[in-house]
Amino acid sequence: MNENELELYLKPTYYLDFDDPKLQEYAQNLVNGIYDPIERAKIVYFAVRDKWRYNPYNIDLSPRVMKASSIFGRKLKEGYCVEKACLLGAIGRAVGIPTRFFFCDVRNHIGVENLIKVLKTDVLVFHGGVEMYLNGKWVKATPAFNEELCRYLNVKPLDFNGKEDSIFQQYDETGDQFMEYLKDHGIFSDIPHDKFVEELHKAYPHFFADGEGKAFQKFL
Repeated sequence: MNENELELYLKPTYYLDFDDPKLQEYAQNLVNGIYDPIERAKIVYFAVRDKWRYNPYNIDLSPRVMKASSIFGRKLKEGYCVEKACLLGAIGRAVGIPTRFFFCDVRNHIGVENLIKVLKTDVLVFHGGVEMYLNGKWVKATPAFNEELCRYLNVKPLDFNGKEDSIFQQYDETGDQFMEYLKDHGIFSDIPHDKFVEELHKAYPHFFADGEGKAFQKFL
């Protein structure tokens, strides 16, 4: 991939609005004095993974709410997978690392009973992660599950070394299957909001009986 092609993955977008002054300041402070791209990528990954708690029960599909600056500015530091991927992608670009999104459907094999009850299925649709361009190749990073939650679920937190793909754990620490990838939705330079909402409509129609917006929240 040449420099002109990589430029697309270094620019601010509607959702990856890392030109927001507060977000930009945070990003620069994170990597202050660190110049190696892989070390920067690791710092950014662990910050997003652990400083923003994973919460899949508070999903607002309003575009302005899904922007990185909006996620960053919340009083409660939390988000679901797409939001945390958005934040990681934005901060990555802010510190000079080309980033892009990947999305897939996964099956949840563990007993998050309340989530399965809400979804009416154990399939998580359009689950989001980020690819970072490091040392001449794209490397996958999935920051959704914070360390505290992983310990609670008896799953080792996902590491990220900047050299190898870091995707959801296939097995928990007892050897039982944890996550299973089912469908790849592709690579995107920004959140494909229309496609995201379309897939949610198809998978979870009961969420949208009364329209869009905070459809998921009424099930809490």
